[in-house]
Amino acid sequence: MASSLLKPVLVVEDSAEDFTALGRAFRKHALRNPVLRCEDGDQALEYLQGYGKAIGWPQTLPAIVLLDLNLPGTDGRAVLSVLKQDPRLHSIPVIIFSTSSSIRDIEDCYQLGANSYLTKPIEYAALEEKIRLTIHYWLDTAELPSVN
Repeated sequence: MASSLLKPVLVVEDSAEDFTALGRAFRKHALRNPVLRCEDGDQALEYLQGYGKAIGWPQTLPAIVLLDLNLPGTDGRAVLSVLKQDPRLHSIPVIIFSTSSSIRDIEDCYQLGANSYLTKPIEYAALEEKIRLTIHYWLDTAELPSVN
Protein backbone atom coordinates (compact mmCIF):
# COMPACT_ATOMS: atom_id res chain seq x y z
CA MET A 1 0.00 0.00 0.00
CA ALA A 2 1.77 3.21 1.09
CA SER A 3 5.22 1.67 0.55
CA SER A 4 4.15 0.38 -2.87
CA LEU A 5 3.30 3.92 -3.99
CA LEU A 6 7.00 4.62 -4.50
CA LYS A 7 7.84 1.31 -6.14
CA PRO A 8 7.63 1.03 -9.89
CA VAL A 9 5.19 -1.05 -11.87
CA LEU A 10 7.16 -3.17 -14.31
CA VAL A 11 5.45 -3.80 -17.64
CA VAL A 12 7.12 -6.49 -19.75
CA GLU A 13 5.60 -5.86 -23.16
CA ASP A 14 7.14 -6.02 -26.63
CA SER A 15 4.28 -4.24 -28.42
CA ALA A 16 4.72 -0.47 -28.47
CA GLU A 17 1.03 -0.10 -29.30
CA ASP A 18 -0.07 -2.17 -26.29
CA PHE A 19 2.36 -0.33 -24.01
CA THR A 20 1.04 3.04 -25.22
CA ALA A 21 -2.54 1.94 -24.48
CA LEU A 22 -1.51 0.73 -21.02
CA GLY A 23 0.23 4.05 -20.36
CA ARG A 24 -2.91 5.99 -21.28
CA ALA A 25 -5.00 3.80 -18.98
CA PHE A 26 -2.48 4.22 -16.12
CA ARG A 27 -2.59 8.01 -16.52
CA LYS A 28 -6.39 8.11 -16.70
CA HIS A 29 -6.63 6.21 -13.43
CA ALA A 30 -3.95 8.32 -11.75
CA LEU A 31 -1.36 5.63 -11.20
CA ARG A 32 1.16 7.29 -8.90
CA ASN A 33 3.85 4.64 -9.26
CA PRO A 34 6.52 5.11 -11.89
CA VAL A 35 6.07 2.73 -14.84
CA LEU A 36 9.03 0.85 -16.26
CA ARG A 37 8.96 -1.03 -19.53
CA CYS A 38 11.07 -3.98 -20.55
CA GLU A 39 10.60 -4.96 -24.17
CA ASP A 40 11.57 -8.61 -23.79
CA GLY A 41 12.11 -11.29 -21.20
CA ASP A 42 15.89 -10.98 -21.21
CA GLN A 43 15.73 -7.28 -20.36
CA ALA A 44 13.19 -7.99 -17.59
CA LEU A 45 15.42 -10.65 -16.03
CA GLU A 46 18.46 -8.37 -16.30
CA TYR A 47 16.63 -5.70 -14.27
CA LEU A 48 14.98 -8.02 -11.77
CA GLN A 49 18.00 -10.19 -11.06
CA GLY A 50 20.49 -7.31 -11.06
CA TYR A 51 18.45 -4.46 -9.59
CA GLY A 52 20.49 -1.79 -7.90
CA LYS A 53 23.62 -2.73 -9.85
CA ALA A 54 23.07 -1.50 -13.40
CA ILE A 55 23.29 2.19 -14.23
CA GLY A 56 19.91 3.57 -15.25
CA TRP A 57 17.83 0.89 -13.54
CA PRO A 58 15.91 1.71 -10.36
CA GLN A 59 17.44 0.90 -7.03
CA THR A 60 14.27 -0.91 -5.98
CA LEU A 61 12.26 -3.87 -7.17
CA PRO A 62 8.80 -3.30 -8.63
CA ALA A 63 5.60 -3.43 -6.61
CA ILE A 64 4.04 -5.64 -9.31
CA VAL A 65 4.97 -7.06 -12.70
CA LEU A 66 2.57 -7.01 -15.67
CA LEU A 67 4.00 -9.74 -17.89
CA ASP A 68 3.13 -10.56 -21.48
CA LEU A 69 3.60 -14.22 -22.45
CA ASN A 70 4.65 -14.01 -26.08
CA LEU A 71 7.91 -12.09 -26.01
CA PRO A 72 10.96 -12.18 -28.25
CA GLY A 73 13.91 -14.07 -26.79
CA THR A 74 13.08 -15.38 -23.33
CA ASP A 75 9.29 -15.67 -23.27
CA GLY A 76 6.98 -14.74 -20.43
CA ARG A 77 6.61 -18.31 -19.16
CA ALA A 78 10.35 -18.57 -18.67
CA VAL A 79 10.49 -15.16 -16.96
CA LEU A 80 7.66 -16.21 -14.64
CA SER A 81 9.39 -19.48 -13.81
CA VAL A 82 12.69 -17.74 -12.99
CA LEU A 83 10.98 -15.12 -10.81
CA LYS A 84 8.96 -17.61 -8.82
CA GLN A 85 12.02 -19.83 -8.22
CA ASP A 86 14.29 -16.99 -7.08
CA PRO A 87 14.10 -16.54 -3.28
CA ARG A 88 14.71 -12.78 -3.61
CA LEU A 89 11.99 -12.27 -6.22
CA HIS A 90 9.30 -14.91 -5.70
CA SER A 91 7.04 -12.74 -3.54
CA ILE A 92 6.65 -9.99 -6.18
CA PRO A 93 3.12 -10.31 -7.59
CA VAL A 94 3.24 -11.29 -11.26
CA ILE A 95 0.12 -10.56 -13.29
CA ILE A 96 0.08 -12.21 -16.69
CA PHE A 97 -1.40 -9.82 -19.25
CA SER A 98 -1.71 -11.69 -22.52
CA THR A 99 -3.80 -11.91 -25.66
CA SER A 100 -4.01 -15.66 -25.10
CA SER A 101 -7.18 -16.99 -23.51
CA SER A 102 -6.01 -20.58 -23.94
CA ILE A 103 -6.94 -22.77 -20.99
CA ARG A 104 -3.52 -24.44 -21.32
CA ASP A 105 -1.69 -21.08 -21.05
CA ILE A 106 -3.79 -20.04 -18.06
CA GLU A 107 -3.23 -23.34 -16.23
CA ASP A 108 0.48 -23.38 -17.07
CA CYS A 109 0.95 -19.85 -15.73
CA TYR A 110 -0.79 -20.62 -12.45
CA GLN A 111 1.30 -23.80 -12.15
CA LEU A 112 4.41 -21.65 -12.57
CA GLY A 113 3.24 -19.32 -9.79
CA ALA A 114 1.40 -16.46 -11.49
CA ASN A 115 -0.59 -14.37 -9.04
CA SER A 116 -3.20 -13.43 -11.62
CA TYR A 117 -3.98 -13.95 -15.30
CA LEU A 118 -5.72 -11.28 -17.36
CA THR A 119 -6.60 -11.52 -21.03
CA LYS A 120 -5.93 -8.31 -22.97
CA PRO A 121 -9.23 -6.99 -24.25
CA ILE A 122 -9.52 -5.79 -27.83
CA GLU A 123 -11.56 -2.68 -27.02
CA TYR A 124 -9.77 0.19 -25.30
CA ALA A 125 -12.65 0.86 -22.85
CA ALA A 126 -12.43 -2.74 -21.61
CA LEU A 127 -8.64 -2.43 -21.28
CA GLU A 128 -9.08 0.74 -19.25
CA GLU A 129 -11.50 -1.01 -16.89
CA LYS A 130 -9.15 -3.98 -16.39
CA ILE A 131 -6.29 -1.60 -15.63
CA ARG A 132 -8.48 0.38 -13.19
CA LEU A 133 -9.39 -2.79 -11.34
CA THR A 134 -5.80 -4.05 -11.38
CA ILE A 135 -4.42 -0.78 -9.98
CA HIS A 136 -7.13 -0.62 -7.35
CA TYR A 137 -6.65 -4.19 -6.18
CA TRP A 138 -2.88 -4.64 -6.35
CA LEU A 139 -1.73 -1.14 -5.39
CA ASP A 140 -4.55 0.26 -3.24
CA THR A 141 -6.22 -2.76 -1.61
CA ALA A 142 -3.78 -5.67 -1.31
CA GLU A 143 -1.06 -5.72 1.31
CA LEU A 144 2.14 -6.32 -0.64
CA PRO A 145 5.31 -7.83 0.80
CA SER A 146 8.36 -5.69 1.43
CA VAL A 147 10.79 -7.23 -1.03
CA ASN A 148 13.78 -4.91 -0.65
